[in-house]
Amino acid sequence: MGLKAWLVDKLVKWLNTEDGHWDIPPCDFERLSVEIKPCDVLLVEGRNRISGFIKTITLSSWTHSALYIGRLEDIEDEDVRAEIQRHYSGDPNQPLLIEPLLGQGTVITPLSSYKNDHLRICRPKALSHQDGQQVIAEAVNYFGREYDIRQLVDLARFVFPYGILPRRWRSTLFELNAGDQAKTVCSAMIAEVFAAVHYPVLPVIHRDNKGGLRMYKRNTRLYTPRDFDYSPYFEIIKYPILGLDDVEFYRQLPWDKDGVVCHAQGECYAADGTRIEQQDVAVEKN
Repeated sequence: MGLKAWLVDKLVKWLNTEDGHWDIPPCDFERLSVEIKPCDVLLVEGRNRISGFIKTITLSSWTHSALYIGRLEDIEDEDVRAEIQRHYSGDPNQPLLIEPLLGQGTVITPLSSYKNDHLRICRPKALSHQDGQQVIAEAVNYFGREYDIRQLVDLARFVFPYGILPRRWRSTLFELNAGDQAKTVCSAMIAEVFAAVHYPVLPVIHRDNKGGLRMYKRNTRLYTPRDFDYSPYFEIIKYPILGLDDVEFYRQLPWDKDGVVCHAQGECYAADGTRIEQQDVAVEKN
């Protein structure tokens, strides 16, 4: 292994290291896993170091997105199903995702990989069944593509005032066909597969002199996970761990009545400002 490859490998391992502390995820994974449908975009609030980096440059808690493709039996095209089976040898009844991952490239992973994470579903409105199958077929073509670290670096350059950067350091995101076309990142891949069936995420819209509208495809390298949350063409679906299906249910939620305030799990304070140990917060008071 050369020096460059060794350094990249060390960097990838460091970026993928997870924070040991994490709150109880606020979503009901069991319900989400039943309700999710093929072609839904799954947003994830990641816990590793690269997730913290993405939060900083995108100003959003959503650090990763994945395309849900359902179970193998949900794939109607035999060739597409066979290609998926070439890259996935697990339980055929598992709900599956296609996603580019740092250090792994574009792979298939079980939905259950995110059972302990904060999640949200973004569902494309009125996407036809036929186009949905085509979206999955397009995504399958990305198997094996590496994760594009350069694209993250380019996005990070937006944090700095553009004028102070030397020209050679300025982002290539706006250059047509810039970067390695054999690499991708999660949000760019998903935007591209929806663009293949002319389904909009956040298109550029122009109005001509006569008031007519024309839509243009947005550069997919500019997309981040939060754009699927922001898009008016995707429905936002949440399954909180404590739901409010009954209008009066929120009055019955198990709120603490002792005035304890928490910054995060394990960091709680009494009304007088005294820090409370985690085990004291968890004990049910009679």
